[in-house]
Parts: sequence; structure tokens; C-alpha cells
Amino acid sequence: MRNSMNLHHTRTKIIIACILVAALAALSLIVGKYPLTVKGLIAGDTMQHRVLFNLRIPRTVMALMGGTGLGVAGFVFQTIFKNPLAAPDIIGVSSGASAGAAFSIVFISSGMITVTVSAFAGGVIAVLLSLILAGFTKGSKSISIVLAGIAVQALSQTALMVFKLAADPEKQLASIEYWIMGSLNGISITKIPFSAGVCIACIAIIFIFGRQLLMLSLDEGEARMLGVPVRWMRFALLLIATFMVAAIISLTGLISFVGLIAPHSARLLTGDNRKSTMILSGLAGAIILTGADILARSVASVELPVSVFTSIIGAPFLVMLVIRRCKKYE
Repeated sequence: MRNSMNLHHTRTKIIIACILVAALAALSLIVGKYPLTVKGLIAGDTMQHRVLFNLRIPRTVMALMGGTGLGVAGFVFQTIFKNPLAAPDIIGVSSGASAGAAFSIVFISSGMITVTVSAFAGGVIAVLLSLILAGFTKGSKSISIVLAGIAVQALSQTALMVFKLAADPEKQLASIEYWIMGSLNGISITKIPFSAGVCIACIAIIFIFGRQLLMLSLDEGEARMLGVPVRWMRFALLLIATFMVAAIISLTGLISFVGLIAPHSARLLTGDNRKSTMILSGLAGAIILTGADILARSVASVELPVSVFTSIIGAPFLVMLVIRRCKKYE
């Protein structure tokens, strides 16, 4: 009876989150410097149709897809590392992927697939460096992974500066600045299919192996007794989540804190790690990124980077988590 009630409450929360996502998506289609009206769209206003289909719909789709992917990726990282502070941007994955993308733009090609693969390589290198550095750091694992992530981010920023110096000021520099700023502006419908395909495939694989992922949060010995190939599963899911993050930021640039906040928001609703928490992490990520994008293009006379608004929420949230973890180990 109790399990039935909990399942009902969880479904209700997921439905409410879906309604909120749909409401924000509708608002995202309307809000912007050029006002859209239902009357104008029905009447066939050419300019309104052009703005809707060429600008607003691609942007909204990217916000929903990117937020969902970052939220699910954050859940994967936190579960695998058994660390509430683990997130793509905190442990350096996002900055490493951006450095990889910049390397591709300057030295290889600015094509979508090439940039995504290069971003993926940068993200994987960042994860490995964070794990190696955290292994040499004394103290709690939660703080160690954050300190290692900060170091990796600093290395990635240094690499970005080098690539900026080597970039063609007229053709390549603007693209690199785009990664640093993080924005959904300028995303066209032709750029979305590849990243969308990668995200959908990665999320599907993560959900297929959702049971094994949740077991990785147990003690390693217990997970093995339950038949989970721990090392292989951990490595495979980590690569899949990193590839998904790379596919997203290859279009959006650096988007901070979504992967950190979304899983915690989901756990506040479910109480622990379960498949419904993974679903709500994705929905929370979509809500956060879509809401931040709406604010980015509506609160000022010029469009602001999306990360400004995600950081306003995420930075204090990270400080709170660090303080809580420090008190726990006192």
C-alpha cells in the first residue's frame, strides 16, 4: 500500500514537472526582442513565422534537449563518483570539452562532427586528470574531486588562452569566445539533429542500464555480488555521459551548474537514488536551462550569457554543498 502511494506521488511529481517544462517551452517561443502573437502567426505574418521557425523553435529545442542531457549527465557523475559535488562543470569535463572544441576549430576543422569528437576527447582527458589528481589529494573524497576539478578547469582555461592566441582573429576567434560565454543564441535548426541524436541515444543507453547505474552507488563488493561488472559499467557510463555533454556544449558553449543543481533538485522530490530521480534530473535540467535562457534574452536591452543566470543559482548552491560536506567529516 505504501509503495503504491509512493509510486503515485512520484508519478504526480513527474507529471507536474512535465507541465512546467511545457509551459516554459511555450513561453520561450514567445519571449524575445521581436514579439510574437497568436493572431500574427495565424494570419501568416511572414516575419513572425521566420522568427518562430528560424530562431525561437531551434533555441527552445536546444534548451530542452541540452538541459535534459546535462541533468541526466550530472546524475550519472554523482552516482558513479558517489559524490554530491560531482558534475560535468565542477570536475572539469565541460571546460575540458570546450578546450577540445577550440583545438578542433583552430587546428583541425570547425565542422560539427569534428568539433564534437574533439570536445569528447577533451572531456575524457579532463575526467582522467581529475581522477588522477584527486587520488593524490588527502582528505575527504568530496573535497578532493572539487579541488582536482578546479585545477583541471585552470589547465583548460590556459589551453583556451593559447588557442585564442593561435586563432585567426577574423574567422576563428569569435567561435572560441562563443564557447567561453555559453549561449543558445544563433543556434539554427540545421545544427541540432546531430547533437539531438547523440543526446537521445546516450540518454536511452543510460536508462537501459539504469538498474546497474543505481547499483554503482552501493559498495563495490555489494554491486559485484548483484552481478554488476563494476569497472566496465562505471567506465562505459562515464564515457557515455561525457560524450553527451560534449555534444551539447559543442553547440551551446560552457553552461555552468545545470548538471550540479538538477540531480539535487530531483532528490529533494524523491528522497534517494532511483530511476524516477534520473527522470526528474533530466526534467529539472530542462526547466533550469530553459528558464535561464528566457531570462538571458529578456531582462536587459542586450542578450546576456545563459551561464550568468545558472551561476547566480549554482555558485551559492555549490558553496552550501561544500560547507555541508565539510561539517559531515568534522
